[in-house]
Amino acid sequence: MMAVWFKQRLYMLIGLASILVIIQLLNALTDGSLTYLGIIPRDVRGLIGIPLSPFLHGSWGHLFSNLPVLLALSALLMIHSIRYYVIASLFIIFTEGILVWLFGRTAIHIGASGWVFGLWGLLLANAYFLKRIKDLFFALLVLIYYKGIAFGLLPWQEYISTEGHIFGAISGIVFSWMTKKWLITNR
Repeated sequence: MMAVWFKQRLYMLIGLASILVIIQLLNALTDGSLTYLGIIPRDVRGLIGIPLSPFLHGSWGHLFSNLPVLLALSALLMIHSIRYYVIASLFIIFTEGILVWLFGRTAIHIGASGWVFGLWGLLLANAYFLKRIKDLFFALLVLIYYKGIAFGLLPWQEYISTEGHIFGAISGIVFSWMTKKWLITNR
């Protein structure tokens, strides 16, 4: 039973990593043409970026700066259940994307970092709302390991979507707040 539980989560993580790497390979082979499918705030053409932008990266370095922490946070949140993780991820991706489209600065916003910040915010909020020390421990562990995550909420680099980071974190916190009763009853 435990082997099936573990395999399902491992296959999900391998699938997620594979999708991101394949999309980056296609983007690299087409000289970055997929980048233009990112979120372009307040432009109708940029609406397609809401579901697509977390899967698009400007370079291999950009992808590999997001991928390890995305996989780590995904694995931690799959402990609750795969269903919980998928629903949380979809909520974070769409809510963060809509907020960036509405309020982001004029640029093409791409990358999984808004999703990463959303998952991190979700872990922190779960620790608070559910009074679970393990969620706080994991969120702090990510903070220590991925040193720059807290600084990602500050607008210190021109080519980083701080808006995506902030809106992602807010989306994760809101999702935790909205689902706290569901998690308490499904412990």
